[in-house]
Amino acid sequence: MTRTRVPALGAEGWFTLDAETPALLGDRCTACGSYAFPPAGSFCRNPRCASTAFATVPLSRRGKVWSYTDAQYAPPSPYVAPQEGHVPFCIAAVELAEEGLVVLGQVVAGVTVDDLQVGTEVEVVLDTLFSDEDHDHLIWKWRPVAAGGAG
Repeated sequence: MTRTRVPALGAEGWFTLDAETPALLGDRCTACGSYAFPPAGSFCRNPRCASTAFATVPLSRRGKVWSYTDAQYAPPSPYVAPQEGHVPFCIAAVELAEEGLVVLGQVVAGVTVDDLQVGTEVEVVLDTLFSDEDHDHLIWKWRPVAAGGAG
């Protein structure tokens, strides 16, 4: 039986499920042009704008590492630890230059803090956070472009 691919942990509408060219989805204010991620929904996050009108748009698939660290301990719920126990992983804050946003996310397995530096170019990829009987629960992650090739 094939499992259905679905966004994990309430992230519906935060990213596309396109395996080849996934993208984060954000809101773009129709009045001032400011971007928001995750999608803002009810108000513009620009303090100089009072608009409540947004368009959902795909955000840049690539950005540059703005900051990074690693998670040496298991995060609290709703994080779902692998059945074999917690494995440390990297977390990166990535600046999307076109949108002026910094988006936080896990880095793909196998990349450590020793492999990253501020300014490293990364791209959005999808990965399975956990699976159950019927679904693969997906999340976005950052992958260094040099490690993943053109995308």
